[in-house]
Amino acid sequence: MSTVQISASDVNKLRQQTGAGMMDCKKALIEANGNFEAAIDYLRKKGAKVAASRQDRDSNEGVVIAKTTADGKKGVIIELNCETDFVAKNADFIAFAESIADVAVNQAPASLDALKQLEINGIKISDLLLDQTGKIGEKIDVSKYETVEAEKIVAYIHGNYRLGVLVGLNQAIEGADEAGKDVAMQIAAMNPVAIDKGDVDARTIERELEIAKEQIRAEGKPEEMVEKIAQGKLNKFYKESTLLNQEFVKDSSKNIAQFLDSVSKGLTVTVFKRVQLGA
Repeated sequence: MSTVQISASDVNKLRQQTGAGMMDCKKALIEANGNFEAAIDYLRKKGAKVAASRQDRDSNEGVVIAKTTADGKKGVIIELNCETDFVAKNADFIAFAESIADVAVNQAPASLDALKQLEINGIKISDLLLDQTGKIGEKIDVSKYETVEAEKIVAYIHGNYRLGVLVGLNQAIEGADEAGKDVAMQIAAMNPVAIDKGDVDARTIERELEIAKEQIRAEGKPEEMVEKIAQGKLNKFYKESTLLNQEFVKDSSKNIAQFLDSVSKGLTVTVFKRVQLGA
């Protein structure tokens, strides 16, 4: 049994450093004979045990954070998950997600695993995730990490951190931020599969044509008309599902390509990412 006297101020100091509960901090300091580093390790180990015991739990709640570098040339989206909506709405949880996104946008790790090896205030993100699991009692993890680069990146967060969008434009012109936000809101609402017709993968095109042909045959149309009608349905798919060809939600007289061209001649989207919570 430890004979080290643990003061309330010591407990409070450890609590401020780790965010763990008062009783957990007191027990950690007792177990560590008053050594703060050892006590922090003890709390981490406790978090690791909690994390291991919750691996089978679903963590479909959380927040999505989208950010850009100061020069607007790069952007990141991260999704930080937890188990309950109650935790997801907590200001500290959102701040933790913001801090991870800040590291991601500033250090540009090559992968999600690499991101987790980076540090916040001298502690690896992977360890902080375990700390949060131990502190909160829910499975906490980063499940998604996306990056984009372009001449101008605009970030948008929709629906109380439930969906994040990054839009890359080919021109960093005056009005790009406002136009980019409009396009990002379009992406959030309409969920396009690609930027333009030529960006749709062959498998998707094949599937859409096959579905269209089956529908046409089911309607009793002559076989010689099936291919032509199917191509018409495919064109409708392009109009509804590819970003530049979609009807602009804020002005139905234009599609997105026409809207961007009206902002600046030749302005267009070169890349986009859309991350929806739990999707």
